[in-house]
Amino acid sequence: MNIHRNPALADQLAASYALGTLRGGARRRFEALAREHASLRAAALIWQGRIASVAELQPEVAPSPAVWTRIENLVQADKQARLMQTARSAPAPAAPAGRWWASLGLWRGAAAAGAFATVVAVVGGVSLNSRLSGQVRELSARLSATPAIEYVAVLADDKANASILVTFDPKTQKLVLKRVGDFREQPDKSLELWALPPGAPAKSLGVLSGDAVVRLTAADSDIRRSPALAITLEPKGGVPPGTAATGPIVFKGALLKTPE
Repeated sequence: MNIHRNPALADQLAASYALGTLRGGARRRFEALAREHASLRAAALIWQGRIASVAELQPEVAPSPAVWTRIENLVQADKQARLMQTARSAPAPAAPAGRWWASLGLWRGAAAAGAFATVVAVVGGVSLNSRLSGQVRELSARLSATPAIEYVAVLADDKANASILVTFDPKTQKLVLKRVGDFREQPDKSLELWALPPGAPAKSLGVLSGDAVVRLTAADSDIRRSPALAITLEPKGGVPPGTAATGPIVFKGALLKTPE
């Protein structure tokens, strides 16, 4: 199967790869394809970023002591139910006259204790489920507010080593550039990002700072009509506005629209 003709499958495989559920030969085949196709590498990087952001949204907390109490109640309720079932199935021993009612009262007490433990466990479980549902709703709301990535590019050097991951959110018109390689420019130099529209001069989209993650503002039209992006090495602060690049291209890559 040509995976490029099935973007939905490619996205699903990238998600499974990032989650770690793609294993064995399937994982090795995906890695081999990703080495040859930038779109698969980009999809895997996007899913890794999504999964990392979900984990960051939820702070680490120690389980409440009440959680362990509820678990203990469930375990005890199960034990009581098993004991009562065993008692019902076992033949009743003959009891001396005058003591039979005392024996019945004992079983009634055990049954009441088991029922009480079950009620406590159920109430505790309902409370725990309510808290979890609230946390799921809160997490879903946070995820709904996360950027909608529509375009992605993996910019690589002349040896095909991925160096910068670029994503674009048309709703906010924000480009996010994340350094994934080891390249660091000299203090007197700056990296500048360029859109490469066909049949037109390259257009500067901004100068990168030395941070690991850089955010730039870009017009939606500049992104949609540019099939590729490039980064040049320029003097400190970049070239003057409206002028062409003066330095060499250090990174370049196709700008791809993500599957809907």
